[in-house]
Amino acid sequence: MTDIAVFTLTSPLHDPLSVVNETEHFLAELGIDYELRNDSYDEYGKYLLNLIYVRTGGTEGIFKDRFNTLRKQSKKFYLLTSGKSNSLAASMEILSYLRQQGADGEILHGNTAYLRQRIGMLVRVEHARRKLFGCRLGVIGRPSDWLISSIYNPDKLNSVLGIDLVDISIDEIIDEVNHCSLPVSNEVTLREDVRKALPGAEQIYVALRNLVQKYQLQGFTIRCFDLLSAVKNTGCLALARLNGDGIVAGCEGDVPSMLSMMVARSLTGSSGFQANPARINPESGELLFAHCTIPLDMVDSYELDTHFESGIGVGVRGFVEEGPMTIFKLAGDLSRMFVAQGTLIRNQAENGLCRTQQVIRLNDARQAKYFLTNPIGNHHIIMKGNHQEELEELLGMQGNSNENK
Repeated sequence: MTDIAVFTLTSPLHDPLSVVNETEHFLAELGIDYELRNDSYDEYGKYLLNLIYVRTGGTEGIFKDRFNTLRKQSKKFYLLTSGKSNSLAASMEILSYLRQQGADGEILHGNTAYLRQRIGMLVRVEHARRKLFGCRLGVIGRPSDWLISSIYNPDKLNSVLGIDLVDISIDEIIDEVNHCSLPVSNEVTLREDVRKALPGAEQIYVALRNLVQKYQLQGFTIRCFDLLSAVKNTGCLALARLNGDGIVAGCEGDVPSMLSMMVARSLTGSSGFQANPARINPESGELLFAHCTIPLDMVDSYELDTHFESGIGVGVRGFVEEGPMTIFKLAGDLSRMFVAQGTLIRNQAENGLCRTQQVIRLNDARQAKYFLTNPIGNHHIIMKGNHQEELEELLGMQGNSNENK
């Protein structure tokens, strides 16, 4: 079954053969994989993307007669137009009617390249929604004590995104670590303190994988600083590896960051880097982000060092290819989000900061003001590529100037 279905609205006043020929030509130009359902709406709402192709004018009444049935199957109506036979005019009248009825809709109209891009993005967003629905995300221990603003609403996450949070005691992971066998490190070229800590870091990785399997999780966040005193090691390497394995793995028990990372993965299929700004230049829009772990599927290369704050365990210094990046954060109660696009202009390894360090220049320097006036906590998620439009579409939070300026 293809992801896209095309349903049609056609006035009986138009020549049927001409309409069929125009339909074949128009849809062929789009170059998308679709199933043409014509005016049979029995399967409406069952596809990933359900397009209503308004082929001619004079179809407004036909749509109105179907509306009450169709709205039960769709949260948003997508009206595809060819720009011929008064298709656009009819679509505008239908969209106006939808708004009056409290329904959501959009007219898909423009040149072939735009329509292909827009439809492709809508399919990716719907795939992401389905990946999020039914997700189980673990909260291992409470959020770290310093995350005083990083609140979250489990009921809302479930009702809006279909995500279930699973509370797991920090004692359970500590007990799991203590019962894992200790691997032997063959990394003889490492600095002595890092080499000695490596087997313990690998032990934490195995223990966390065991918990992921036990609770059937797609991701988790862990109150990782508790590991420093409990097992004399850190989770930095384990989290880097688990993210690389496709399991969302966040730090410090930060639920909004874990949620943002899960959204990023569902949308792009790739990991997001949880980091906090260390320096900001409000005039140039350059921000230095840093953390002691980074997903291994994001890096071109990496080095192992100690954890910065404690000087023990194993931290990760990752080096990422320079290029376009998206900075993203979703509030844990889904009340707002921040998203900005920029460019990674350099990686660095400065003393006195967490091990992985990235300097990103925002495309719009004015957005740096957000970090200094109205941030959503300190951690933000760095994604490779430009994903602002997709994130706004997925979360329904387009163009909120209070967050993005």
